[in-house]
Amino acid sequence: MPRKHLLVLRPDELGPGEHKTWRHLRSESGAPENPFLDPAFTTAVGHGRPGARVAVLQEDGTPVGFFPYEKGPLGQGRAIGLGVSDSQGAVLRAGIRVDPRRLLAACGLSSWEFDNLEAGQHLFVPHATERLVSPVVDIGEGFASYTELLRANAPGFLKQTLAKERRLARQVGEMRFVYDARDPDALRALMRWKSAQYRRTGRRDRFAQAWITELVERLASGDDPECRGLFSVLYAAGRPVAAHFGLRSPTVLSWWFPAYDRDYGKYSPGLVLHLRMLEAAAADGIRMVDLGSGPARYKDSLKTRELPVYEGAVVRTVPGGAAYRLSREPARAAHRFVRDRPGLAGAARRALEEMGRLRDR
Repeated sequence: MPRKHLLVLRPDELGPGEHKTWRHLRSESGAPENPFLDPAFTTAVGHGRPGARVAVLQEDGTPVGFFPYEKGPLGQGRAIGLGVSDSQGAVLRAGIRVDPRRLLAACGLSSWEFDNLEAGQHLFVPHATERLVSPVVDIGEGFASYTELLRANAPGFLKQTLAKERRLARQVGEMRFVYDARDPDALRALMRWKSAQYRRTGRRDRFAQAWITELVERLASGDDPECRGLFSVLYAAGRPVAAHFGLRSPTVLSWWFPAYDRDYGKYSPGLVLHLRMLEAAAADGIRMVDLGSGPARYKDSLKTRELPVYEGAVVRTVPGGAAYRLSREPARAAHRFVRDRPGLAGAARRALEEMGRLRDR
């Protein structure tokens, strides 16, 4: 029987080897390469969220699963980046069986809340209280193929948007679209527009929370090809009129923060931006654009299909019992893990304490 144990680490304590294994397990699962389930996103959240942790499930010293989460002061758990993360769950090797409540016990959590749990997360789906849908745009066959489908399904939408694009150029000035922009002023404008939209529609202003603003700025400056921010801007007469900040992997773009200058609202610059982004993304190797589960009329026009996502929580109701049966050598396992990682003394201490508590349950 393999020796099984669990380590609880801060995201920045994961090394390149753990990142590689995480991504390998993810690719083996056959699920889309959603960037919100990449270790780089978890690490970026961890810089601004002191309660961010990753449970690393190991067999004979080899990682076989990763469970990212945030822990509140009273042990309440939530998905990493809850409120801004559009895809949530654990990354596990095929065949790994874990009792979710025992997993929570191992992490010192009384509950774990999720609001965008991806389909296929059999560990947590039974605890969902609501099934939602996330509209998806498939562009793997190219933009021309997609527009043919769009003309068939929503001919008026495409015709009107293209007409408004031409009108914008005639009446305002020369248009320019930048797919991968490095324009901090335009990024700040996007956040202002989005904050105003949140307030205008009675929703919580995400950019009023410093950690979310810092997260976007951190991801905007990142260069990890497996998971990085993608900032796209539509300019008219040299001025930004619409913008979008999203998160991308090599094959999936997650729609995240789109907004536009309302002074140009009659031209629908946001919709023009959407079409130009889809065209550029298809040319850049993106095969799927996940528009997110929030309601919006334009998503129904753009989508080619839908993916289920789930909202709910796992509540740990049965005290005691070790999660993911640990070996009887927790100290030795933790020392092996940090032996070649100078500077992880704090991680080792927390791992030893956590595993000691689990052993004594």
